[in-house]
Amino acid sequence: QGFGLGGEWGGAALLAVENAPPGWAARFGMAPQLGAPVGFIAANGLFLLLGLNLTEQQFIAWGWRVPFLASGILVGLGLWVRLKISETPDFARVLEAERPAPVPVAELLRHHLRATLAGTFAVVACFAIFYLSTAFALGYATTALGHDRTSFLIVQLGAILFLALGIVVSGYRSDATSSGRVLMIGCAATVGVGLMFGPLLGSGSLWLAWIALSVALLVMGFVYGPLGAWLPQQFPARVRYTGASVAFNGGGIIGGAVAPIAAQALADRGGADAVGLYLAAAGLVSFAGLWVQRGRAIS
Repeated sequence: QGFGLGGEWGGAALLAVENAPPGWAARFGMAPQLGAPVGFIAANGLFLLLGLNLTEQQFIAWGWRVPFLASGILVGLGLWVRLKISETPDFARVLEAERPAPVPVAELLRHHLRATLAGTFAVVACFAIFYLSTAFALGYATTALGHDRTSFLIVQLGAILFLALGIVVSGYRSDATSSGRVLMIGCAATVGVGLMFGPLLGSGSLWLAWIALSVALLVMGFVYGPLGAWLPQQFPARVRYTGASVAFNGGGIIGGAVAPIAAQALADRGGADAVGLYLAAAGLVSFAGLWVQRGRAIS
């Protein structure tokens, strides 16, 4: 996952944004972001179908392997795409003028540390929302709250559609205004989502849980969709791929890898309300990263 996503997202975002017509950067940049809701629906939809058609024993014995084996089709498709694409236009112009950086990450940290750290913090909120609304919510709902796994998967699949909606709307709004402004509005909204997330999720009602997840994932669209356009703007073309990738995945480690572990520890001590406060704090962290970089776009 680390090698795959580490090299994947930055290249996809740059390929989309640098080939966008004038005024369409955010709308092209949101295309890689749609991979999150589409992938979630594909993966959990398949798990849901298996859960409905297999016994618990069959699912544990072999059923859970089916989605992983089926993903081999996507691996082949991804390899075919990679063999067909060339360098992005901006980087191709850089190669014509000078030699590429021998160690891009060293140059990035030496000359663009501020942008790297700010970009990393700016990404935290979107990963925190996603993993709290998916991995943590499913585990908490089916253990602490006693919800049926199949029923809660249906709730999550219904909620994830709002993530796709938020990504699309934020892409259009970013081109109409600016990606940084839309991201900051999304981070401010994340704080509000954090305050309602815990009480609604912990209420024991599937309907209220669906509302909590739907609102959270809708807001996630506004802190995730514009990143494809905003992050590359923080770095010159010479180290843009490295800068966008390091910041995006660094924020993923802080906001995504840590979130389910921290949330479970908080839930054990303070219930779902404490998890909501954690989400609100993630929104503040990302807002701070965006504030530091306001008005500093390179392109």
